[in-house]
Amino acid sequence: MKFKLKHLGITFAALSLISIAGCAGDRSPAASGKETKPAAAFVNGIAIPDELIEVIVAEQRAQQPQGAKEDPNMKDSIRKELVRRALLEQDAIKAGINKRPDTLARQNLASQNALIRDYVQDWMKNNAPSDDELKKEYETIKASLGDQKEYHARHILLKTEKDAKNVIGRLQKGAKFADLARSKSLDPGSKDNGGDLGWVTPAAFVPPFSEAMTKLTKSQYSQTPVRTEYGYHVILLEDMRNVEPPDFDTVKPELQQHLQQKKWQEYMTKLEAGAEVK
Repeated sequence: MKFKLKHLGITFAALSLISIAGCAGDRSPAASGKETKPAAAFVNGIAIPDELIEVIVAEQRAQQPQGAKEDPNMKDSIRKELVRRALLEQDAIKAGINKRPDTLARQNLASQNALIRDYVQDWMKNNAPSDDELKKEYETIKASLGDQKEYHARHILLKTEKDAKNVIGRLQKGAKFADLARSKSLDPGSKDNGGDLGWVTPAAFVPPFSEAMTKLTKSQYSQTPVRTEYGYHVILLEDMRNVEPPDFDTVKPELQQHLQQKKWQEYMTKLEAGAEVK
């Protein structure tokens, strides 16, 4: 989770380093008499590490769209913001806010969040699924589809059973389904397209609708109204076909995300199983 500064969008994880630097009491070399790391600024003698600005700049770059033009004043803007925050931090310490239990709890939580975030990023990088694992997962999912079918259907939604029976009667006399859908259907999402629902699997519909649809043969419409929670339907089955999975390269990015999340869940399950929690 990221908490952003207004305007700069600096992440809370990076800014938590300010407290680390401030609490460490790093002061200027002249004041302390010892060597210190390069500082971006000294605020009342306390250093703002230069590496903190570099961390924030790196995070800002990572959040920008690829090819976006970088703000030439980014570092200076960040430095000014950090100076203001350091002044506020020093005043907060003078007021004793840093000793309040609720403040300490939030600081501990922020530190934990930063640590966990960096650990998870490293874990994901080191446990990225290989191409062989992705192809194996692809074949598993592909096999699970079996003979699953998808259907190209149209429907006309009506308020009452009587209205639906009237529509069926007109279809039996030769009226065109699409024309009746445009003039009679109560479904705003499909009526302008002649009731066309496109190619879908039965799972996309409520059970009474999908059960009635899958019993139809090609070019057949339902002879009795189909009741659902939305009203009464007259359904026309245009066609049906076996579900064809997309090729491997098309779904590879989605597979990577799916498989990595699966591996992470397995890791967390193992971690929790091996822990002593009382």
